[in-house]
Amino acid sequence: MMLSFRFIEYGSTAWHDMVSLRDIVLRKPLGLTYTEEYLQKEINDQLLGCYTDELLSGCCILTPFDDTTVQLRQMAVDNAFQGQGIGRQLILFAEQQAKNNGFTHLMMHARKEAKGFYEKLGYSAKGAEFEEVGIPHYEMSKEL
Repeated sequence: MMLSFRFIEYGSTAWHDMVSLRDIVLRKPLGLTYTEEYLQKEINDQLLGCYTDELLSGCCILTPFDDTTVQLRQMAVDNAFQGQGIGRQLILFAEQQAKNNGFTHLMMHARKEAKGFYEKLGYSAKGAEFEEVGIPHYEMSKEL
């Protein structure tokens, strides 16, 4: 299994593949879809893709929050590739990109079911559980 990481250009064919992957993994199970308005907000974000043998197997978005903090959003790994370490490698790549761009803190709204995954990577939950897109989440963060 050959993994490679790439920046994805907003609006490109790769971006459409990324939106499709996120839709399948993150939205459809909740009965949700993306709006054009929601997707438009990604135009200035850093879009990251993980490819397994040239197939998009995972993705995430880095959105600047303030001068020192970047938010990890829309983390998704194709169901066919889950449990193979792709999510972990993608997070490490995202952290490196955040550092390269001068950020010292990474935060996210993690789904409750993914909390343990992020804790293993050094993230801690901050505050109480809250609801987002109809399911329980935690704000989690890590100093880079």
